[in-house]
Amino acid sequence: MKILTILGARPQFIKAGSISREIKKNKNIKEVIVHTGQHYDANMSDIFFEEMQIPRPDYFLGIGGRSHGAMTGQMIEKIEEVVLKENPDLILVYGDTNSTLAGAIVASKLHIKLVHIEAGLRSFNMKMPEEVNRILTDRVSDILFCPTDTAVKNLKKEGFDNFNCKIIKSGDVMQDGAIFYKNLSKKPDIEIKDGFILCTIHRAENTDDELRLRDIFGALKEISKKREIILPLHPRTKKILDTLDIDVTNITIIEPVGYLEMVWLIDNCSLVMTDSGGLQKEAYFFKKPCITLRDETEWVELVENRFNILAGADKTKILDIFASLENLFCKDYSKNLYGDGYASKKIIQELIKDGSDNRAVSK
Repeated sequence: MKILTILGARPQFIKAGSISREIKKNKNIKEVIVHTGQHYDANMSDIFFEEMQIPRPDYFLGIGGRSHGAMTGQMIEKIEEVVLKENPDLILVYGDTNSTLAGAIVASKLHIKLVHIEAGLRSFNMKMPEEVNRILTDRVSDILFCPTDTAVKNLKKEGFDNFNCKIIKSGDVMQDGAIFYKNLSKKPDIEIKDGFILCTIHRAENTDDELRLRDIFGALKEISKKREIILPLHPRTKKILDTLDIDVTNITIIEPVGYLEMVWLIDNCSLVMTDSGGLQKEAYFFKKPCITLRDETEWVELVENRFNILAGADKTKILDIFASLENLFCKDYSKNLYGDGYASKKIIQELIKDGSDNRAVSK
């Protein structure tokens, strides 16, 4: 079996690493990895692949820094060329990037089986490009691996039982990665106080809205008087803060860190405050409460079980949640929301089984 994996951003490589490590255990599976180049990341050097024990891409398309339409269109063209050359048995995509959608379109046009990992997630905010990407990718997928019961229910509500596809609850490959990388994590080369808060701000709905950004940083400034806040900051967000002259006094701003350093920060912090999707889950994996600086989240089970509280960009609400941490958050992390760390193994077993079933039918 030949699997062609399409990736476009560092988080996708980290997720895919868990699957790739499982593939290596099976001599009958060959994986070809395509990196579209959607997100340029200086941290993704040769050292990145060595430290993370992730195979290097077989193809690098170098498509990034363009508008959504131009980027997706060029990806479709270049991915199709690779697919025609490699002739894979199936195409595997992750999550909700433009690279994911481009791979899905190529697979559907060339009638190659499409596998979507992290299927069924919904924020119900159609203004998010990611929401459009994940919905369209789900619709043309042949095998949909869902990380949660909620994701499965979303697909069934949308009528996927009537489509010619398989829906499988696999658990979350991000948890596989969190378990694997915890032992490889390393402390950033900075002074850090005990009990620090880890914060990330990057989502456009916050960075491109001055009122939201001022409210968030107004709250962070107040909280930083009581506890150290470590904020790895993307250059784009830093530039916006400088342009708007937003006060970041007392907040410990650092350069973006590598994933192994981020794992250390998550594992050693006392609280996560973020507008990131992935970091919400990683907070849960490492048993940390999370205040999410968004108005909605795809990971509704975290909110329903009080591991995560949505604060939006409301300064008063953020401060009220912080003041009541002990009473608001669930402290029992024994509930198994995302599988048991064996999602990758289950996915590969299902793909092998599906291939065997198809061969039996063809005979």
